[in-house]
Amino acid sequence: MQVYYLPRGKLVLGVVILLLCFAGTFTLLGEYLPAGWPVFSSQERLVPIYAVATDEKKVSISFDAAWGAEYTPQLLEILDKYGVKTTFFLVKFWVEKYPEVTRQIVAAGHELGNHSATHPHMNALTEEEVFQELEETNGLLERLTGQRPKLFRPPFGEYNNTIIRVAEELGMKTIQWSVDSLDWRDLTAEEIISRVLEQIEPGAIVLFHNNARHTPAALGPILEQLQADGYEIVPISQLILWENYYIDPHTGIQHPQKFD
Repeated sequence: MQVYYLPRGKLVLGVVILLLCFAGTFTLLGEYLPAGWPVFSSQERLVPIYAVATDEKKVSISFDAAWGAEYTPQLLEILDKYGVKTTFFLVKFWVEKYPEVTRQIVAAGHELGNHSATHPHMNALTEEEVFQELEETNGLLERLTGQRPKLFRPPFGEYNNTIIRVAEELGMKTIQWSVDSLDWRDLTAEEIISRVLEQIEPGAIVLFHNNARHTPAALGPILEQLQADGYEIVPISQLILWENYYIDPHTGIQHPQKFD
């Protein structure tokens, strides 16, 4: 076997050329992706959407459902009274326990989001496990309701690059919130109302829980005041941008991409 030795200068030059070829490949990949697709670099810190930068008086209200369904029919009645459509993030085991309530949510015109299959601490999961958590829930909801979620909210608000990338590969945006009602802490209705209305602003995403006991009493007054103040309340998929955007890595606020 013959062994060939390259002079040190040529070896370095060869490595540089190889690296440039790789860089060119990824540049071309970015150029030929469909317009509006996010392109991730390996070292980029990804963040979910917490809110949307907008001059329109639009906000979204969302409910996480993982434990119990006692108050859900009441919430649906209140939402219907005010003509409001929202987004419900559902856990797979909750859907399995309450299939009829899930159907009622969809029949009332609300949007379904994915809140995982088992409500785990997803930062501790492998990429395959993250995929399984999301896809199992998507599949169940699609079979049960015909609606396949386009939005994902990670349990406990925990996320990392792997979680956001997997969700994106499944066609979903990862969603957090900018206004936490803290209803899960058993705040009174008055405390919930005050907290939400003090923090609301255009583009906000509000977090509630479907089985917090004081949320039904707080929801009506909040909706009434928001509408009186000129806010339009829409499902999250109608608030966020689906293409030509960037997310501020420090605030999680989604902004429209500006082109020269």
